[in-house]
Amino acid sequence: MALETIDIVIIVGYALALLGIALAVSRQPADHDRNTEDYFLAGRALPWWAIGASLIASNISAEQIIGQSGQGFAVGIAIAAYEWQAALVLLIVAKYFLPIFLKRKIYTMPQFLEQRYGSGVKTLMSVFWVALYTAVNLTTVLWLGGLAVSALTGWGVFGSMAALAGFAALYSLYGGLKAVALTDIIQVVVLIIGGFAITWIALDMLPGADGAMAGLGMLYEEMPGHFEMILDENHAAYSNLPGIWTLLGGLWVLHFSYWGFNQYIIQRALGAESLPEAQKGLAFAAFLKILVPFIVVIPGIAAVVLAQNGMLDSGALTETSDNTYGQLMSVAPAGLRGLVFAALIAAIVSSLASMMNSISTIFTMDLYKAQKPNEAETHYVTVGRVTAFVAMGIALLLAQPFLGGFDSAFQTVQEYTGFIAPGIVVVFLLGFFDKKMNTAGAYVALLGSVAVNVALKFGLPDVPFIIRIWFVFLGAVLAAMVVSRMTGAPDEEQTVNLKDIGFATTMLFNTLSLIVIAILIGLYVVLW
Repeated sequence: MALETIDIVIIVGYALALLGIALAVSRQPADHDRNTEDYFLAGRALPWWAIGASLIASNISAEQIIGQSGQGFAVGIAIAAYEWQAALVLLIVAKYFLPIFLKRKIYTMPQFLEQRYGSGVKTLMSVFWVALYTAVNLTTVLWLGGLAVSALTGWGVFGSMAALAGFAALYSLYGGLKAVALTDIIQVVVLIIGGFAITWIALDMLPGADGAMAGLGMLYEEMPGHFEMILDENHAAYSNLPGIWTLLGGLWVLHFSYWGFNQYIIQRALGAESLPEAQKGLAFAAFLKILVPFIVVIPGIAAVVLAQNGMLDSGALTETSDNTYGQLMSVAPAGLRGLVFAALIAAIVSSLASMMNSISTIFTMDLYKAQKPNEAETHYVTVGRVTAFVAMGIALLLAQPFLGGFDSAFQTVQEYTGFIAPGIVVVFLLGFFDKKMNTAGAYVALLGSVAVNVALKFGLPDVPFIIRIWFVFLGAVLAAMVVSRMTGAPDEEQTVNLKDIGFATTMLFNTLSLIVIAILIGLYVVLW
């Protein structure tokens, strides 16, 4: 369905406003050259509200909106485990991990690994993260975003991806993290408003519904199988969301790898003006994570009923569930369709910009600077910009051949990242809390977890990947601890001195944490 004039006006107005604000907040005084701390960490001056909003805007991308609405259509509310469990992980990261990172004043996750294990581990993980963000994360956001834009505008998928990539590069390459984080405040507002608009429209359209709230109640009664958090073993989606194992198994490993040690997520907190500000920002993000399933998963469930009643193109939805959100956007009225379209663009370009900034940060500060340590600060900023641009170009070329043949890009990405996630979580957790963990143990955890994961993937193909990841994680913990103790303790200066780090949190943070936990318990009790 073509966009109407009012839709185009809204979208263009949003784009111009975003670019204008990005340029305004990125301006530097005439006598100040932007240095690496300015560009990569926003001068370490981000307030809590910018951190929280930017975390969510960076996270809620096409992967979530397109992928999870599609999974809502195909599976139901069980996919919300990826969002609601993340809220708890954010609180743990804020209380126990951030104090360590901020105490060491690091720019990147590889920088911490170098301090703890040496340059070899740092280089290995730097190369891995640059490759992962480029070949998996950027490609996924581009591909799913391109599908949605193509469904609504009629443009080709590649042309849609190129337009999204160009827009993200336009405002992020100049201003760095500060431009990304502060414009994310606008992005998250537009995203939430647009997301709730689609939810409201979808529920209100349900046959026999007297308003959106009545539609939600009717949907809950008519689709009970789509409102179960814990799936039965006989469920078709059990291999991706294996029942109680989503609470007891490898999904936690994926969460800690993503929210605790993922550069393009944690980089916002590293740019905080203080530890309490960073912790408040993550608590704010935890609240926002609770909302996400209501704006992406619930519309997907409603789409099942709408398709059954001929109100959506069931053929397109049967072809791939990733078409769900594009179909829902097409039924929004003129004007509101433009707002929802702007919200989708907000989610996509925010994630693309965040990933570009993190790729450039890791490549420049952990790989390039190690080879050329004595260049001017402005030189490193230029290298970072070029790196981000090149990464986006590579992702644009890889997106369709890499992801075009999969039924669900969201689940595909989770499994790919799960190959290395156990090793990443092990080297950081033991690096924090086990003084005997050494470089040999780190290599065993990182390389061993990939090798065992791949072997089990092909040797035991019927084992759900979330269960597989959990047992690989437990094995990697044991192997790393044993090898470390067999090969000698690391130097004292390499270990983390926990006595010098304060883990106490403010009353406000503790109160917010208790509220989030209570809400999560309530949701699981109702939807078990």
